[in-house]
Amino acid sequence: MITADQLKDVQTRAEALHKYLDIDAKRVELEEEQLRTQAPDFWDDPKRAEEQMKKVKGIEKWVIDYNDVCLLVGELETAFEFYKDELVTEEEVDADYQKAIDAIEALELRNMLRGEEDSMDAVLKINSGAGGTESQDWASMLMRMYLRYAEAQGYKTRISNLQDGDEAGIKTVTIEIEGDYAYGYLKSENGVHRLVRVSPYNAQGKRMTSFASVFVTPLVDDNIEVYVDPSKISWDLFRSGGAGGQNVNKVETGVRLRYQYTDPDTGETEEILIENTESRKQLENRENAMRLLRSQLYDRALQKRRAAQAKIEAGKKKIEWGSQIRSYVFDDRRVKDHRTNFQTSDVNGVMDGKLDGFIKAYLMENGGGEA
Repeated sequence: MITADQLKDVQTRAEALHKYLDIDAKRVELEEEQLRTQAPDFWDDPKRAEEQMKKVKGIEKWVIDYNDVCLLVGELETAFEFYKDELVTEEEVDADYQKAIDAIEALELRNMLRGEEDSMDAVLKINSGAGGTESQDWASMLMRMYLRYAEAQGYKTRISNLQDGDEAGIKTVTIEIEGDYAYGYLKSENGVHRLVRVSPYNAQGKRMTSFASVFVTPLVDDNIEVYVDPSKISWDLFRSGGAGGQNVNKVETGVRLRYQYTDPDTGETEEILIENTESRKQLENRENAMRLLRSQLYDRALQKRRAAQAKIEAGKKKIEWGSQIRSYVFDDRRVKDHRTNFQTSDVNGVMDGKLDGFIKAYLMENGGGEA
């Protein structure tokens, strides 16, 4: 059963949310922005109209979520009083308390995501490390983990490139994740992920260590200006893999985009390689590859423009083995993030996509800034 002090803490945090989210101003702003959507010529420019509707939805979500917090706090206050008259049980009061706390923490956490890119969709790429089947299997487990996480958040996912492993698992996968603040939450996953387990692929049952790297970048849309130098682009075509029979793609619809990127500060040149096999139509794969290229170029420009963004590169440590951000030790029932020291024994839950604890710890330690 919660105490009066716990109830007071919930009330205080809810009041604080009203102040630092500036809810009154947001309500006025929401009314003004909604009025703009009622103009007779509003849909004459569909692109601009969609931008406006997205803006309205963004402001509206803050107001709705804050109203939900107030409702849950009110229900908790009522339950706390009813308990004194034995009209509700301790379990019911505690359940209302947990609902209120969860809603408050979710809003507090989202308020920390103030970067212009935090509200964007995300591109998440997983590469298996050295070690053949072991690391390829680990990469596929991470893919499942992030797909489960996205599903739990109500995000939409689309796999734009997937290369199967030689015997099991995957070599690489690129997942586009669409949803509110997808990048803001998932940016914490940038880096090397280390697995320690008794390998099912080792006849002697030895304890094996595997690595896979995760890269997360904002997914840009047509509203964001990103310059791509056409002279630095080259294309390769290949047949997309299939399961055999009628599923085998007999024409070259898979595309491989190569872009010679030059760092504007150092002058160093690097090849950006993007493969896309999502569609059976070559043109659609080309368009999506270009979209992913623009996302990468936007991310790089962002890192140059924002001093805080440089922390992401420091966190990645160039994705070298031994610079892992998180270790998953299956037989010890432990998953630990080495940046925040947050850990849990719920290994199965983590592998099923329960990453909120890690993400929250990361954002709290970094003040909502970049990795």
